[in-house]
Amino acid sequence: MALLDGTGSFLHPHRQQSRTILTRKTRTITRILVARLNPTEDRRDSQRRQLIINSSSSRHGRIGKKLLAIPPAFSALGGTGLEGPESVLQAVGVLTVIILVHEAGHFLAARLQNIHVSKFSIGFGPKLATFQRKEVEYSIRAIPLGGYVGFPDDNPDSEFSPEDPDLLKNRPILDRVLVMSAGVFANIVFAYTLLFTQTLTVGLLQQKILPGVVVPEVYASSAAARAGVRPADVILALDGQEVRSDERSVMQIVDVIKQRPGKKIQMLLQRRGEAVTVDIFPDRSKDGYGRIGVQLSPNIQTFRVKARDLADATVQASREFWKLGSKVVEGLAQVVVNFAQTADKVSGPVAIVAVGAEVARSDVAGLFQFAALLNLNLAVVNILPLPALDGGYLALIALEALRGGKKLPDKIEQGIMSSGILLILALGIVLMVRDTLNLGLVQGL
Repeated sequence: MALLDGTGSFLHPHRQQSRTILTRKTRTITRILVARLNPTEDRRDSQRRQLIINSSSSRHGRIGKKLLAIPPAFSALGGTGLEGPESVLQAVGVLTVIILVHEAGHFLAARLQNIHVSKFSIGFGPKLATFQRKEVEYSIRAIPLGGYVGFPDDNPDSEFSPEDPDLLKNRPILDRVLVMSAGVFANIVFAYTLLFTQTLTVGLLQQKILPGVVVPEVYASSAAARAGVRPADVILALDGQEVRSDERSVMQIVDVIKQRPGKKIQMLLQRRGEAVTVDIFPDRSKDGYGRIGVQLSPNIQTFRVKARDLADATVQASREFWKLGSKVVEGLAQVVVNFAQTADKVSGPVAIVAVGAEVARSDVAGLFQFAALLNLNLAVVNILPLPALDGGYLALIALEALRGGKKLPDKIEQGIMSSGILLILALGIVLMVRDTLNLGLVQGL
């Protein structure tokens, strides 16, 4: 993760100097995402960021509750950039496909049971393209950040009788449960399919932590520069004490430097395969801590592992699927349990697109795991028993079952769902505005 070394500068594993510090920070996060979702994350930096995409639904013919949450790997997304139209389009494309899969799950579950469907839409806002096939209107809209499947149940202009047994509202409880849960099921299956395909094609991205800590950048006129530290050096030891070969390696060096302003530290470096020893005297920062003016990163080797055969692909995909799913659940639990501490960590669709674009720029193959991650987020969040989500509808159906098949009054049900819709829309607008203002492109104006 991006950390501070007592110099006031960020520590990260990338050498590209043309980006802003905040954008470097995002590159660190996305590199970690595609390298098996940050197993080297420092425990002291474990605040979780959730990213949410909102959409709307209503009892009057819409079930499309696009609520996506990005899990633990994204723990500091301020200042994200959106440079590179191709990568942005790739990220938007990933989101659109995920939404399409979710809505297709609802749609197919309804159609296979001969339940009437009136609309199938990907996106919101003005229509870009539309066509009518039998009783269903299919459309693609301008804002690809949500979607919905429309049912004619409460449409006063519908050609169907309110008592039609093939209206969703008139179907038995089990039929409605299948329709409402089908979107979540579709995303879960799609997530596993993506990981399975990745294992057979490009291979899953793995990482191995090597001894030492990498120095991607050395600032001019800094204590490190004066001592002869160079970019790409690997710090192996401080004052004869070996640097850890784990996720705590960076913090180990940071702690030593901060506590030794003006005092000599002997560094053992590895430079192009040779051992080099330098004596460094950390400068004293304004807060009194030591600083040497470098950026640091764990010494991580990233590689791909392709499946040998179908059986191996099944094992690898299942292991990665379980790992990503666990991180999604853990991240959402952090929001629920520590909401006061994590509320300011919530970001919206703009940040998701920015991170997806960064993943695409770093390694297009990483979009497999990025897409799998978003699918699992969409599935887990949508199953929560909250108004306007799939889980909210399922909760109402469960309540109906407990009441012996007696539904809640229409006004109460509509009030519950409408309040959820308004809350989600308001949250989405706030997050989109905030994330837009946090973009490196906007901050540079």
